[in-house]
Amino acid sequence: MFVDDLEAPTLADDDRHHLVRSLRLRDGDPLTISDGARRWRTARFGEPIEVEGPILVVAAPPWPATIACALAKGAKPELVVQKATEIGIDRIVFFAGDRSVPTWDAAKRAKAGVRLARVAREAAMQSRQVRLPTIELADDLASVAAAVPELVRADFGGQAIDRSVQAVAVGPEGGWSDAERQLLPKAVDLGPTVLRAETAALVAATRLTAWRGVPLG
Repeated sequence: MFVDDLEAPTLADDDRHHLVRSLRLRDGDPLTISDGARRWRTARFGEPIEVEGPILVVAAPPWPATIACALAKGAKPELVVQKATEIGIDRIVFFAGDRSVPTWDAAKRAKAGVRLARVAREAAMQSRQVRLPTIELADDLASVAAAVPELVRADFGGQAIDRSVQAVAVGPEGGWSDAERQLLPKAVDLGPTVLRAETAALVAATRLTAWRGVPLG
């Protein structure tokens, strides 16, 4: 369970309700709490939460992994955030591609930011992680490329993802525009089949994080 302060933890009302109603926790039951920044400790459920063990820190991976996704219709952004969080991606950026169908104005962007942060938090708790990914909403691919200089695009004919790749951009269902290909000339190939945008994002996420566990040699 995520809390703001590991020294004096308090639970949000929704979290407490979930623990009591869904998980059937009672006062004195063991509980693990984290600040979402790789720090965690054991505690006991109750009001207030009773801290027990020391604060422990989980080491960060060798490098952060990033996926950037063009906006897609419906609940696909939520799916990407949920599954990419479970996989272990550190940074998720959404942007309006030249051929993206949906667009987010300021109001939609604000609501989406809150919604996606909640999805990431729930996915991190479900997958028992002690860190929360960074979620960002950018105007366009150029904005993402400026903020993520190591970014490459997912496209047919590119190289295979290896340990040299740390950030992959996935285009919209309509594909990349010529201008976007020029902006990101380096490409990585995700396989021979045509993938849905959300599938491509999760394939990229899986391959990026898998390389972090491969020893040098």
